[in-house]
Amino acid sequence: MRKFFFRSQDDKEAAIARLKERGVLVLPVAQDDPRLDISFHLVTDEVKDEDLEPLAAFGPDDVYQINLRGTMITDAGLAHLSKLTGLERLHLERTNLTNAGLAHVKGLKQLAYLNLYATPAISDGCVDHLKHLTGLRKLFLWQTKVTDAGEEAIKAALPDCKIDRGVKVEKKDDKQGDDQRGDG
Repeated sequence: MRKFFFRSQDDKEAAIARLKERGVLVLPVAQDDPRLDISFHLVTDEVKDEDLEPLAAFGPDDVYQINLRGTMITDAGLAHLSKLTGLERLHLERTNLTNAGLAHVKGLKQLAYLNLYATPAISDGCVDHLKHLTGLRKLFLWQTKVTDAGEEAIKAALPDCKIDRGVKVEKKDDKQGDDQRGDG
């Protein structure tokens, strides 16, 4: 049985109210599961690091999922997530995060899903942080700078993790390419 640790019920309610005032969607996962699903990606204006400050009111196992897709958060903003060690799903796609920012999430051992799709500053340098996410089962890395070697290093550290780097397109040699264009 999970234990849920809020600093106080008042702190929790105040944090939820602050998030909702900002336009963040905050919902319980299910009727019988009070953990929260927090979606910042629906906010109509830019979400920045300071918008994550209310997350400090939640205990380690109080939040199931956070969606920061397409927000303007920086590496420093991810520090607000570091104590949410029970977090299981994290959407960071289409952000400007770098490998360095992932240092803030490497302690999230229960994280099973991480989406870094279209986060262009993510490269093979992320491996040192991701290898600590021992619960990771699904990782999206397409449209990042992670190479085949980086993918192999992640697979070696996290053999139970399925990595999606998108469709691999084989490059054709110049002669074949010329023939296909009809100018060869």
